[in-house]
Amino acid sequence: MYLLYTILASLVSFFILKWLKKRRFCTDLKRLDGKTVLITGGNSGIGKETAVALAMRGARVIIACRDMDKAEKAVREIKFKSHSLNVLHMELDLANLRSVREFCKSFLQREKRLDILVNNAGMPSVLDWTDDGFSMCFGVNHLGHFLLTNLLLPRLKECAPSRVVTLTCSTYKYQKLDFQDLNYNLLPFFTFCRSKLANIYFSQELARITDGKGVTSCAVHPGFVQSGWTCHYSILFRMLMQVIMWMFFVPCEIGAQTVIYCAVSDEAAKHSGGYFTDCRPATLRPFARDAGVAKKLWEASERLVKLA
Repeated sequence: MYLLYTILASLVSFFILKWLKKRRFCTDLKRLDGKTVLITGGNSGIGKETAVALAMRGARVIIACRDMDKAEKAVREIKFKSHSLNVLHMELDLANLRSVREFCKSFLQREKRLDILVNNAGMPSVLDWTDDGFSMCFGVNHLGHFLLTNLLLPRLKECAPSRVVTLTCSTYKYQKLDFQDLNYNLLPFFTFCRSKLANIYFSQELARITDGKGVTSCAVHPGFVQSGWTCHYSILFRMLMQVIMWMFFVPCEIGAQTVIYCAVSDEAAKHSGGYFTDCRPATLRPFARDAGVAKKLWEASERLVKLA
């Protein structure tokens, strides 16, 4: 009898976990021939799966990465999986604003089009500093992509209709921004949450300032994904998280589906400034929909990256 109960409990647990990880797939097969896609952090995880999917649709895919050895390996894998040779990499370090500026200058000289920008690269909950003195999470997750998008925005407008897809996380709900301390870097998880909230405000304000100019912007929560973000932590933490991720997190291919959906779907383009998860629009907490805060963050970010 004990064995029977154990088997039943195991089966129930299995189906509960399977249900918890159930996600929608992007079924929009629209071709992207002649389009150019730029994906930050496209050498691994969600970024790489997104690169494969968009390359399969005929796009010219450029992955922007800090580590060139990993980027070269990723390009080979993306080409093999997508059966496309139109995949390449460029060097970009989002933790260094000079690198961002140099990247954009090189990109604009080399590439005549930019139709889809996927702000995918991100830093998990770590306490560290960028080369410019910003907290690593805020500097990479928000400021690096803020500067990158602004410097590439003229090309996006030239190639309209175009899209900007920015990855965020549902953990945004656990923090609010403090404009007296945007560079907050005390508790790692809270630092991460604030950077993800900044991504949402950035996406909303970008949608507002590009309204009527052919550029749509959306923020995407891909779900909790079995990616390589644990590499920034100790071996013991990694071992523990491997078990938790196997039980509750979804594979990168599934996590990438909402990103792909927002990059290609005509329906998604109708919701510029929206927040998406599981291949459909989702509702944000009221404080995360504050247009005044979004504009204030945009103006503060302009000053921090010296665009203003």
